[in-house]
Amino acid sequence: MKGMEEILRQAQQVQERLAKLQEELAGRTVEASAGGGMVSVVVNGRQEVVSVRIEKEVASPEELELLQDLVRGAMNEALSRSKRMVAEEMSKITGGMNLPGLF
Repeated sequence: MKGMEEILRQAQQVQERLAKLQEELAGRTVEASAGGGMVSVVVNGRQEVVSVRIEKEVASPEELELLQDLVRGAMNEALSRSKRMVAEEMSKITGGMNLPGLF
């Protein structure tokens, strides 16, 4: 039974470290831009959009379709970077084990 107790203790430690990581990731951000910086998006480690910046040059009605494309591209890239950041941090805690559903 000592072995089982050790496994449970380790599992609890991993759980605690993952909870702490979730809190830390909320404060960490990544940024992505599109159109040579005309649109930039900042996303945190919880995949929440923190800010969107749009340059005046693409904020006109004539450029609406371009603006939509740039916003979509910047958001997708920012979310992708955030997911990579989370995966890297998770890997440090789990030792590379894939534990689906944690984040």
